[in-house]
Amino acid sequence: MLSAETAAIIRATLPVVGASLDTITERFYATMFAERPELLDGLFNRGNQRSGEQRRALAGSIAAFAGMLLERPDERPDALLARVAHKHAALGVTDDQYVIVHKYLFGAIAEVLGDAVTPEVAAAWDEVYWLMAGALIAMESRLYAAAGASGGVTWRRWRVVERREETADVMSLLLRPADGGPVPPALPGQYVSVRVTMPDGVRQSRQYTLSGCGADGLRRITVKRVRAGELPEGEVSTLLHATVRPGDELTLSAPFGDVTLPGDGGAPGREDAPLVLVSAGIGCTPIVAMLEALAGARSGRRVLVLHADTSEPAHALRSEMARLADELPAGERVFWYENPADGGAGEAGRADGADGAGGAGEGVRAGRMDLTGVEIPEGAVAYLCGPLPFMRDARAQLVAAGVAPRDVHYEVFGPDLWLAAA
Repeated sequence: MLSAETAAIIRATLPVVGASLDTITERFYATMFAERPELLDGLFNRGNQRSGEQRRALAGSIAAFAGMLLERPDERPDALLARVAHKHAALGVTDDQYVIVHKYLFGAIAEVLGDAVTPEVAAAWDEVYWLMAGALIAMESRLYAAAGASGGVTWRRWRVVERREETADVMSLLLRPADGGPVPPALPGQYVSVRVTMPDGVRQSRQYTLSGCGADGLRRITVKRVRAGELPEGEVSTLLHATVRPGDELTLSAPFGDVTLPGDGGAPGREDAPLVLVSAGIGCTPIVAMLEALAGARSGRRVLVLHADTSEPAHALRSEMARLADELPAGERVFWYENPADGGAGEAGRADGADGAGGAGEGVRAGRMDLTGVEIPEGAVAYLCGPLPFMRDARAQLVAAGVAPRDVHYEVFGPDLWLAAA
């Protein structure tokens, strides 16, 4: 909770600070990495640094946190904080790094805003920063304790048991702990960080959803190779696709992520609520994990599975998604393909055994996802994963169809730019 004096200063200065946050965070990262280059080794995603996504996400989270403190002074924005805390825990962020960030962030604020940063203004924003940092440190401490980690160290070596080519640009890796020890528990929808050493010697970490958690002790991650084009080429995904083979070992974090299906699948108190699972592209991975958990629990709740993709051959884990949805007594699915005529399997297009469940034409529509004519269950809880424009549009359609905004949950791969744009 902000003091009355601080709240008044933040309210007066938020428009100016907010308008300059992108410049402030750009200066912050440039100065910090120039003086502390070791932070780029394993902690920060340098691809997001080059694209500017990381600084926009940081700016958005700071502005959103300050705005929430002003709008609801007696509440702590735990939903915002939990998402950030899980991302931090998956990277092994430690308490002392908040002190480093504070030093360079407030140096950038003073440098960009100059004389506008009076001692009173600096003290007010310092209070906001440490309210946010303190809450995150406490949350991350609990996450580390639950994972049995000490000092943020959750890393463990895993051996690749099998590699599966799902589509031309998507592969799955089945993994087992290299030390032969027990597999840590995971909730459907959670992700792990994979840490690899790049050719230049710098370590980089990326998060991948656990797309499968079998009873045999195997874990599965499904990785899409990000090719150069509209986005910079994904250096980690490209390395994994090019080099990883059965028998190799990878370094993985413990599972984290707050967009999950607890128990047999549902938020506490909503265990019987209908589910609407919505995805596009590689966003299918947490949805498949959720479906696996629901089918394994023989859930009788109504589950509506909605997925959009460019074509059937590009739809990773398609037959698995269809099979699991069909195994549910009250399951239903609809798939949209922008290029339905491109229905041939193509090379590796049917690597997931697609001859059975979910054949072309069954529950398939042409074009982009359009919920017109799709019956959305009353009182449903929705989970979304996919590109940000897709999720914004899907959320709007779901809310228009009667889903309560509080019951729409989403997962973002990478920095939460949805929050930054909010």
